[in-house]
Amino acid sequence: MTERLQKLISAAGLMSRRAAEEAINAGRVCVNGEKAQLGDKADPAHDRITVDGKELPREGEKLYLMLHKPRGYVTTMHDEKGRKNVTELMTGLESRVYPVGRLDMYSEGLLFMTNDGDFANRVMHPAHEVEKVYHTWVTGENIEKSVHMLRRPMEIDGFRVCAKGVDIVQCFPGGALLSVTIAEGRNRQVRKMCDQAGLKVTRLVRVEEGGVALGDLKSGCWRRLRPEEISRLLGKGKK
Repeated sequence: MTERLQKLISAAGLMSRRAAEEAINAGRVCVNGEKAQLGDKADPAHDRITVDGKELPREGEKLYLMLHKPRGYVTTMHDEKGRKNVTELMTGLESRVYPVGRLDMYSEGLLFMTNDGDFANRVMHPAHEVEKVYHTWVTGENIEKSVHMLRRPMEIDGFRVCAKGVDIVQCFPGGALLSVTIAEGRNRQVRKMCDQAGLKVTRLVRVEEGGVALGDLKSGCWRRLRPEEISRLLGKGKK
């Protein structure tokens, strides 16, 4: 059965559909030895599909994992700078997994990992407005004024965004620890919002996504998601 290449790559657990589209546009995907183009289809039962010269793995067990991403790791699957990748932390697995969404290199915390493209798309799709909670350490001259600004609609990279919630967890000399909840998930959104509000982010940790909390999982470690957590992320359970 023929399917679009990005769907086949995602279903095989290699990367998300969005990342697969980027790989196709970058000329990294071939079908029967010929470079593919976005929109091409193939039949995995009859066609040889390769990504970066490696044959597409067969679909296997679906994995749903939570990683506590440490600072200094990137979440891109193909990094030309050779920086440390979160996939290096996913040891002891028979199937390859990829990140659901992104955390920038200097951010930490909860990152879902999977080989199920449909699950990844469900969690990442903007239409589902999956809420993400960040603990954000900031410095600034007027914290209360800045927090007031964060609670109002802003324009980031040409898009209108609005935090679902901003709370002061703790104040300290020259700064504070904030809890910031968003649903849009645009590139470096919390950092850019804080910058616009006159705050400098010194540390950023994602502690919750879609009602699933990071808890006491240690930095650099991962665990399997529980069935009720998977159901919650798929919108089948209570938050």
